[in-house]
Amino acid sequence: MRFNRDTTKMKKIIIAIDGFSSTGKSTIAKQVAQHLGYVYVDTGAMYRAVALFAMENGYINSESFDVQTLINALPDIRLQFKYNQNLGFAEMFLNDTNVEKQIRTLEVSQYVSRIAAISEVRSKLVEQQQKMGQERGIVMDGRDIGTVVFPDAEVKIFMNSSAETRAQRRFEELTKKGDHVSYEDVLKNVQERDFMDSNREDSPLVIADDAIEIDNSLLNRSQQFEKVLGLIQNKIL
Repeated sequence: MRFNRDTTKMKKIIIAIDGFSSTGKSTIAKQVAQHLGYVYVDTGAMYRAVALFAMENGYINSESFDVQTLINALPDIRLQFKYNQNLGFAEMFLNDTNVEKQIRTLEVSQYVSRIAAISEVRSKLVEQQQKMGQERGIVMDGRDIGTVVFPDAEVKIFMNSSAETRAQRRFEELTKKGDHVSYEDVLKNVQERDFMDSNREDSPLVIADDAIEIDNSLLNRSQQFEKVLGLIQNKIL
């Protein structure tokens, strides 16, 4: 399925893609945004950047987490997406430094759910995310896009697959980048993040009442793309 690329005849909408970690949210969101000529926003990268900031400044480690100091430092955190023409998507910049590679490590993954559970962090980032979508024509992926950031989004999709499937995908992604990790450690991280994301007090990960759930365990990227485009078609034509 492909749409006429004359986007001037299409209604601009908000497409919210939520789901557990490593379900391929970013992959499908990038594909859809590029196909429709929409802006793509990876909200997970924003939380990862805050986690990296906390790590670099000694606010969080395996033994302690100085929540209040991080909250006090939030005004010092500047996040910006800058489009990379060669890559075809925007990269995350933290205080004017490209941190796209650093935020994708397993070490950052181990802390990001704890960072995302802080209400003051969520409030700051949700406000930024809502501003990004004021003009519509946006695809945003994360954990609470369809429930908190854009509860009125025209299309809401919830991506899912088994923890084992997601861990294998993440393991292959990290090893391909040269990271030295074990499948067992990746699976443990996926399971821990699932629990923390689903049980945090502020904006826990839940499926929006009007979201369509897609289990992509047995879908390849092409099949997944066609399925999602089919859901979007009636909303924009």
